[in-house]
Amino acid sequence: MASDEGFSDFFYPATDGLKLHARIYGETNAGGWPVVCLPGLTRNARDFHELALHLSRKAEIPRRVVAFDYRGRGQSDYDPDSSHYNVGIEAGDVLAGLAALGIEQAAFIGTSRGGLIIHVLGALKPAVLKAIVLNDIGPVIEAEGLAYIRNYLDRAPKPKTFAEAVDAQRRVHRADFPALADADWARMVAAICRETEAGWVPDFDPALVETLAGIDFSKPLPDLWPQFDVLVPIPLLAIRGANSKLLSVATLGEMRGRHPGMESITVKGQGHAPFLETGGLPGTIAAFLDRVENQVKQK
Repeated sequence: MASDEGFSDFFYPATDGLKLHARIYGETNAGGWPVVCLPGLTRNARDFHELALHLSRKAEIPRRVVAFDYRGRGQSDYDPDSSHYNVGIEAGDVLAGLAALGIEQAAFIGTSRGGLIIHVLGALKPAVLKAIVLNDIGPVIEAEGLAYIRNYLDRAPKPKTFAEAVDAQRRVHRADFPALADADWARMVAAICRETEAGWVPDFDPALVETLAGIDFSKPLPDLWPQFDVLVPIPLLAIRGANSKLLSVATLGEMRGRHPGMESITVKGQGHAPFLETGGLPGTIAAFLDRVENQVKQK
C-alpha cells in the first residue's frame, strides 16, 4: 500500500541473493504502460520522486511507476564484490525486479547510467521496451564528462549539516546549472545523501567509486552504437542538458540520424544530467508517453 508520500517500498532478491529495493507509485493504475525509472551511477530511486508523482497522479493517463535502487545504492544491499557494480549485472537486477512485479513490458526512463542499462536491456530483452526516455546519455560517453564525475567523487565534500551539503552541491555544480533555484539544490541533496552521525554522506557504497579507477581517459571510451541500433524501432525521446559534458551535440545528431523517429529536447541552463522534475519536463515526458502509446495502439 502506498504511503502518504505516494509510494510503497518493494524488496526482491537478486539472482545472487542480494536484497534489492524499488519504489512503486500508482500501484493500482492500469490505464497505460507502466514506467520504469533507472537512475545514474551514484543516484537512487529518490531522484525520480517528483516525476513519478506526476506520472502516477497528474498525467492524463496515470501510470504505475517503478523506480529502482541498484545494488549498492539507496535501500538496496551493498555488494561485497565491487566488480559486480556494472551495467550488465545491474540490467539483470532490473529484469529480476520486473519479473518479481509481473511486468512484461514498460516504458523506460534512464538517466545517465540508467540509459546505458537501457541499451543493455535492448540487447538482452528488447521486447520489454515499449518506449524510451534517455536523460543526457547516448551511445557515446565523452571522456571529459566521465573524468569530471570521477574527480568530483574522489574529492566529494563531507558536510556536517544539511545546509552545508546544499551549499557544497551548489558551489560545485552551479556553473553547469544556472537555471536551478535554492529549492532544486535542497531537493537534490535530500535525494542523493543520507544523514549519519558523521554528517550528510552520499547514499551509495563507497566501493562504487573503485569501478572508475582503472579507466584511461586519454583514450576514447567504448561506444554502444550497435546496441543503440537495436533501439531504433522503439519510440525514443532524448533529453540533453545544454551544458552537458557527457552527451555531445554531435552524438545527439548521430542518434537522430540513425533513429529518424527520435524526438529530442535540449534543456537550457542545466548540465549533466537535467533535473527531470524541473520546468515543463514532467508534462513533456507524460505527453510523449501518452502520444506514442496511442500511436502503437492505433497500428
